[in-house]
This record gives sequence, C-alpha cells and structure tokens, in this order.
Amino acid sequence: MKTIGLIGGMSWESTAHYYRLLNEAVKARLGGLHSAKCLLASVDFAEVEPLQRAGRWDEAGAILNRAALGLERAGADLLLICANTMHKVADEALRGVRVPLLHIADATADRIAAAGVRRVALLGTRYVMEQDFYRERLAARHHLEVIVPGPADRAEVNRVIFEELCLGRVEPRSKARYAAIMEALVGAGAQGVVAGCTEITMLVQQPDVTVPLFDTTEIHALAAVERALA
Repeated sequence: MKTIGLIGGMSWESTAHYYRLLNEAVKARLGGLHSAKCLLASVDFAEVEPLQRAGRWDEAGAILNRAALGLERAGADLLLICANTMHKVADEALRGVRVPLLHIADATADRIAAAGVRRVALLGTRYVMEQDFYRERLAARHHLEVIVPGPADRAEVNRVIFEELCLGRVEPRSKARYAAIMEALVGAGAQGVVAGCTEITMLVQQPDVTVPLFDTTEIHALAAVERALA
C-alpha cells in the first residue's frame, strides 16, 4: 500500500472527512484491521484565506509547497490537495516535488464521464465558479460543458462556504437555498451537479437534487485509495 500525503486544513472540516473516507475505503477493500497509510500536513486556513481574497496566490502556493515538500520528505508516495480552490496553485505547490499529485478535477471528471454525463453545473467558491483554472480543466481536458449560477447565486454559494460551512455550521435555510440553486441549474440543462468545494456535501446530499451530485471530496479520496492500492 502506498502512503497518501494530504495537504489539508482548508478547511479542517472537510479534511476530517478525507481521513474518514480514506480509512473506510481501505477497510472495505482489504477488510480486517486495515486502515489507510497516510500523512497529513494541515495548514492554517486563517493564513491562506486572506491571500486568496487579496489575489496573492503565489504566496498561498508557497505555503502549500512547504507542506508538499515536508510530506515528500516524510515518505508520501502520492499527494492530495484537500481543497478544490487551492488547485489554482497546484503547479506552485509541486515546485521541486517529485511525487505525483492526484488532481481533484481530473478524478471528478473521470467519475462524471463514467456516469455518462456531459453537461454539469459547478458550485464552489467564487474562485472555482468564476475563474478558469477549474472550469477550463473540465472543459478543455475532459470535454465537459460547465455552467455556473448567476452572479447573485454565486455570491450566496460563496458566502455560505466561508461564513458557515468552513466554521462547521450547517444551516437549514442555506440548505434550502442551495437546493433551489441546484434545481435552477438543472432547469437550465445541467445533467449533473459538481459539489466543487470540499465542504458542500456537509450541507447537501444526493436526495437534495434530481440529477447526479458529484461529491468531489468522496471522489478524490476514493481515487486516492485506488491509486494507493494499485
């Protein structure tokens, strides 16, 4: 079994889900007392988030790069960035690192393709929904059509992530709002919804939407287990 290196803490709420999912998947595959071989470098999100907001992505990438180098030195065979948004700085995070990164958008796109879905709605932070680094990877590399909510709904999706979910708050009113936003996107032709923030499925799950919901946290973790056990 290979050792999975996790760059987490963005937020720690979703990183905790990664740890559980990795261990549950290894136990399901191998049985008995088996658990995942993994290492965690958990950064302080209070240092990262202001850099995101200020557009100082190089500095945010440097924080992840230090974490990645530390995981490599500690013996990681495979790296995960446990956040969709911070894949914007994936190249910076890997500077000088020799072990491979399993990109969350690639793992998600593979699952979408396996489901026979071609047109997806994308929810996430405003960076994921509005910038090209994630949408264009899905479109150009994986030939998916990606739609996002309108400006007001994007602002609400982003607000709930940073002001509620990253703080461990799950509010019924926000759940209802997300469900309405997802169904509006289904009405606009989405065949599936990508929960493109690792906290989103703390709030909404498959029963809350009438098309397949692609949980990037679960998809990423299970893809890492497949890689680790290959």
